[in-house]
Amino acid sequence: MKPSRSEFVPVRGLAYHVRLWGDAAAPKLFMVHGWMDVSASFQFLVDALRRDWLVIAPDWRGYGLTQRQPADAYWFADYIADLDFIARHYSPEAPINLVGHSLGGNVASHYAGARPERVARLVNLEGFGMRSGRTEEAPGRYRRFMDQLAEPPRLRPYASFADLAARMRQGNPRLTAAKADFLARHWGTEIDGKVVLLADPAHKIVNATLFRIDEAKACWAAITAPTLVVAARDSEMLTKWIDPQEYRARLSAFAHLTEAVIDDAGHMLHHDQPEALARLIEDFLP
Repeated sequence: MKPSRSEFVPVRGLAYHVRLWGDAAAPKLFMVHGWMDVSASFQFLVDALRRDWLVIAPDWRGYGLTQRQPADAYWFADYIADLDFIARHYSPEAPINLVGHSLGGNVASHYAGARPERVARLVNLEGFGMRSGRTEEAPGRYRRFMDQLAEPPRLRPYASFADLAARMRQGNPRLTAAKADFLARHWGTEIDGKVVLLADPAHKIVNATLFRIDEAKACWAAITAPTLVVAARDSEMLTKWIDPQEYRARLSAFAHLTEAVIDDAGHMLHHDQPEALARLIEDFLP
């Protein structure tokens, strides 16, 4: 495996953990992870890259080794603002090459629309938005949000890293034992003889506001960077979360689009087919 190193960067009052691979003089490639994930999750993709890159991958606030925020709930706009601070820290002037998976893909795409001059190339991995909420769902959504604040969710403890790795393989049969063990030791930490995920349980609190597809499309339409959108053939993204017709409608909002689908991969396509994904990304980047 390619070795990584850690840095901690002050971002909006939080000590932000950033994982870096490669030589500081190499071209920069930013990678941002998804929900209930960590930056080390990109290890297999980084290992598959053929060119020399300085890969810069933060743990989002409240994940991995990044500090948890003092508030009791997390808001999508904070990730976008955090990314802006991190981009300016590592690339104060030059536009960045940006890869985002799932939640990270959504954040990266909104950021690229809000600050189009700051993104040179965008790669969106399975980050095409959530199910569009209906107006009449709003009262129930706010009620659920308040209920969860009153009784915050908890994260399940695991007996050992091996137990966590086994649970990961149950959720994704494509994971090898070696990959699952690596991920377990970066996703989890040992506390009082149990292994718990390196994540603030408050991330499981439902978003109080509904996902508004028109707002997302407006951000996507404002992107000026060439954009590569990658879906996984066997992902629930196109079966459970978004139907194929809606998927096509969402992609139509991107003006400079290259589209790809990876076979024999689920939503965690950077785990399932890192070599195929690395080839797509590097063929797309200048």
